[in-house]
Amino acid sequence: MLALGTPAPTFALPDPATGATVRLDELTGRALVVTFICNHCPYVQHVAAGLAQLGRDLADQGVAMVAISSNDVTTHPQDGPEQMVDEARRHGWTFPYLYDESQDVARSFSAACTPDTFVFDGERRLVYRGQLDDSRPRNDLPVTATDVRAAVDAVLAGRPVDPDQRPSIGCGIKWR
Repeated sequence: MLALGTPAPTFALPDPATGATVRLDELTGRALVVTFICNHCPYVQHVAAGLAQLGRDLADQGVAMVAISSNDVTTHPQDGPEQMVDEARRHGWTFPYLYDESQDVARSFSAACTPDTFVFDGERRLVYRGQLDDSRPRNDLPVTATDVRAAVDAVLAGRPVDPDQRPSIGCGIKWR
């Protein structure tokens, strides 16, 4: 796992929806949430509406959010850029959904699965890495993004983030 306090790894990735390249230093805000997702994962499908709500709520708080897909599209073509655009529209995601074709960005974050979420403070130092919340497919718990929201709330209030963090659970990133 990426160590707490680590500076956010730099990236410049394409946003298939706009054709623009999004760079880390362009994501301004009082905090930054980066989540690794993909189109086909049942864990991501389970939290998709919650991600949409989280993205809207964070934007209202002046917090930047971005999602990144790093899966190998040779073995998982449903995770390709064109399908990413459709998926973002279908779920109403207002945050950029970026394509990490080389998988270098996922490696630099030590991302392991989808969804895998990282929260950085205003100085872009890692303060949280792990699950959105305790909800899983078939456990009947609502998707609230409680763990991520608590980390962001602490950053915004100038408080330390609880170091007791639960790792993400989901589909492994499909590496080449």
